[in-house]
Amino acid sequence: MFPISLVLPELPPIKIVDVGAMAAGEDPYQRLAEQLACEIIGFDAQEEECRKLNAAAGAGRSFLPYVIGDGSAQTFYQCAAAHSSSLLEPNRELLEHFTGFAEMLRVVARQPVGTRRLDDVPQAAGADFLKLDVQGGELMVLDGAPRTLRDVLVVHTEVEFVPLYKGQPLFSDIDARMRSHGFVLHKMPFLGLRPFAPFPVEIERATQYLWADVVYVRDFMRFEALSPAQLLKLAAVLHVNYDSFDLACAALAAHDRQTGTRLQQEYLSYVSAP
Repeated sequence: MFPISLVLPELPPIKIVDVGAMAAGEDPYQRLAEQLACEIIGFDAQEEECRKLNAAAGAGRSFLPYVIGDGSAQTFYQCAAAHSSSLLEPNRELLEHFTGFAEMLRVVARQPVGTRRLDDVPQAAGADFLKLDVQGGELMVLDGAPRTLRDVLVVHTEVEFVPLYKGQPLFSDIDARMRSHGFVLHKMPFLGLRPFAPFPVEIERATQYLWADVVYVRDFMRFEALSPAQLLKLAAVLHVNYDSFDLACAALAAHDRQTGTRLQQEYLSYVSAP
């Protein structure tokens, strides 16, 4: 697909806030960071992980060892698979039904921690894109970020359909909270499956949906409430990161109505080009 820069004026950097920044494969905002100017501020509860991320970080990226949540005191459960560590205790009774999960989420250490609200972290202010991957603690983060969320255009979060951790909020809880903040579900770019034991860990044999990556965007019925600059940034994120050309087009239409420009028409000419 064509570069969005052919249509849009030069944009200020898109600010990405990454909560749960531990490296575990490709970042869900990787394409965005490769193609557009971005400022990335990340948080991870594990100090050693932040040191690694900062050592490898390029310009415009920084990572802080903060435990992001609702501001309350919590216990951090470090698991055998570090990326599965959480503020919630793994639900071993459920995990044992699935091949390999109980071992991955075996608790190897417990540590009392104080959490910080995103609203109390100055570096998070003005976020355009919020990524959450905190193993069941997503609702805690949202509860500590009502002010931050006012500026956010896109939220890319992990959700669970079954309680992998004890007492964890599930997809329905996250969805209700996101809608209360003016977001709507846009797409699920990844669905996580795991086979019931004793089947081996082979994706073609897995049938149970356990978790997913979910993308929320500002309600398209209320695009007029966004500023022209926000609508341009939203169109850029949708085009580059999610191939959501139709919704990007809708954002540009709202921009044109506010400013008298003809960006949607120009965008459509590129989209429809052979």
